[in-house]
Amino acid sequence: MKLSRHTRIAGAVAGAASIALLAAGCAASSDATSGSSDEPIELTVATFNDFGYTDELLQEYMDANPNVTVVQNKAATSNDARANYFQKLGKKGLADVEAIEVDWLPEVMQYSDLLAEVDVTDRWLDWKVDAATDADGRLIGYGTDVGPMGVCYRSDLFAAAGLPTDRDEVAALLEGDWDTYFEVGAQYTAATGTAWFDSAGGTYQGMVNQLEAAYEDPDSGDIIATENGEVEDLYNQVLDASATQSAHLGQWSDDWFAGLSNGAYATMLCPGWMLGVISGNAEGVTGWDVANVFPNGGGNWGGSYLTVPANGEHVEAAQELADWLTAPEQQIKAFVNAGTFPSQTAAYEDAALTDFTNEYFSNAPVGQIFIDRANAVTVAPFKGEFYFQINDAMQKALTRVEDGTQDKQASWDQWVSEVDAIG
Repeated sequence: MKLSRHTRIAGAVAGAASIALLAAGCAASSDATSGSSDEPIELTVATFNDFGYTDELLQEYMDANPNVTVVQNKAATSNDARANYFQKLGKKGLADVEAIEVDWLPEVMQYSDLLAEVDVTDRWLDWKVDAATDADGRLIGYGTDVGPMGVCYRSDLFAAAGLPTDRDEVAALLEGDWDTYFEVGAQYTAATGTAWFDSAGGTYQGMVNQLEAAYEDPDSGDIIATENGEVEDLYNQVLDASATQSAHLGQWSDDWFAGLSNGAYATMLCPGWMLGVISGNAEGVTGWDVANVFPNGGGNWGGSYLTVPANGEHVEAAQELADWLTAPEQQIKAFVNAGTFPSQTAAYEDAALTDFTNEYFSNAPVGQIFIDRANAVTVAPFKGEFYFQINDAMQKALTRVEDGTQDKQASWDQWVSEVDAIG
């Protein structure tokens, strides 16, 4: 089992969409094949949140492969999925196809020899491939989505505050840096007495994803988090705004989900995959929209891969299913289903994506919006071996302040102590 540090730095996301539009679509065929045997088999796919793999989409594969039954097991949260993945990797009990988040990759790469190699490398954005390629040059993940970010907002709540509601006017209103975003938030809260954004933790995540190296040195791998003045500045900025502008609802909590419907907050940072989360948990709510803007330029939050454990019972068939699920046609269908923005270059040329509008989000042209948002990204942040631990500790530090457990300085000091104990 490999234990070497993975220090590959993903190529910059800047121009990702424009590069894709210039690419000569070279995606593999999406025709499903039945694998090496006609023997009836069951393939399990383990996901979390919403990958857009509806029953109808999976049925398409089963219709083309009558000998295959596909069962999707969806974890309640990505943290639950992550814990299960690392507990069982290399042992027994994982699904035939396992979804992982991009933030897990530094840890996954320590055990990359336990995953089957992907033999298709020319269908995804270059940086998406690079991030999942190990030190031996083996691609170990089938890229699913990327997470270019806009701002989702409730137009009805904006109207009540006397703010513009048209998405182009909202984009113009929010154009600028984080100071601009929080200044508009102050106007909103003064007018309504209600929250501007959902939580400090969710907002901080969009902010820190704009830093090239927040927590670890890309060259040495050394932890620099507590000495990085940019990190401390973001911590202070978001918590200063949080005092009057946050709903203090941690993402994925029951109250946060309820807030999607009851108007507990007016805006939230919104990668493409968040669209499905909102519409799926706030059915019947009118007023949600998405603006083609992001504070301080652009940002990418998240993105995932499908992996195939090398010791699975049906490795070849699982690879074929993962290949099919991440082909351009299926990535576009997943985007339509859940807002998971494609990482396939050929998908960016397809009118099914470029012309796609989302009825739930006030018929916003979300296909083109998120192509533009991908084009606006200029930083692919380095995330090393300890990124998840450090960032998880930071999220808890922010939560301690928001729930009143500690003041800002005490929570920062505890975070520093926890980070010092890592590594």
